[in-house]
Amino acid sequence: MDEKKILRAEKDIDIRFNEVDSMGIVWHGNYALYFEDARETFGKLYQLEYLYMYSMGFYAPLVDLHVQYKRAIKYQDKIKIIIEYHDTEAAKIVFDYTIVNRETNEVMALGQTTQVFLNHDYELMLQVPEFFTEWKKLNGII
Repeated sequence: MDEKKILRAEKDIDIRFNEVDSMGIVWHGNYALYFEDARETFGKLYQLEYLYMYSMGFYAPLVDLHVQYKRAIKYQDKIKIIIEYHDTEAAKIVFDYTIVNRETNEVMALGQTTQVFLNHDYELMLQVPEFFTEWKKLNGII
């Protein structure tokens, strides 16, 4: 049985003062921004950028976001966000995330996001767009 290819990217971030709350830990809302940064890095690496999807006639809005907080991330911590494409046959894009402290290698958080496809009339696509099937083929997913 053939194993599916794993598509993965990494994004390094140094935690800035404006990202922490009064306790000195990263405010929970910033995790969504970190995941977005990782998705942009992934998109550049694997030619799945938002402007490319738009040029193909689609938007890919986020419809689901999960975060499991494992350890507090603090001001001046150096983290790495590992993003991995999670294949599905449905008309959606799913990513898994692992946030790791770059100095201790501890897992700080886990997460997952789901995006769907809308056409330019904001209609939900129930079938996988042809460009995305082609993208999967080019990247060894199918």
